[in-house]
Amino acid sequence: MDDPTRRAIAYIAARLAGQRDSGSVYDHDARKHFHFSGQVEPGSVSIYDFSTRSHIGGSPTSLYHFGNRRHMTLTVSGQTFQGFDFASGSHFSGTISGSSVTVFDYGSRRHHHYSV
Repeated sequence: MDDPTRRAIAYIAARLAGQRDSGSVYDHDARKHFHFSGQVEPGSVSIYDFSTRSHIGGSPTSLYHFGNRRHMTLTVSGQTFQGFDFASGSHFSGTISGSSVTVFDYGSRRHHHYSV
């Protein structure tokens, strides 16, 4: 999964898990903030990623990334989540603890850390 998609997943997952309405994600790998706007609700997601200048929308279980023109799935259960990125053909999973989000990308076989 590419970096912008991973950041968007971290943002959406944190918001679905009840994290406050944040306007950015801090990517610990890139060591900088990335800005988002829009609404994230259990049945509907409509956000804008300023770094890629693209919208991401749909329901969490069927998201569409207009930037890379591919679907993603996301299921959040309490403080954990999992899904699939059709652009990379890889699964991902993660955890949310307060404002910290960890995404394990099965494609890169690495953990990636974010703050929302």
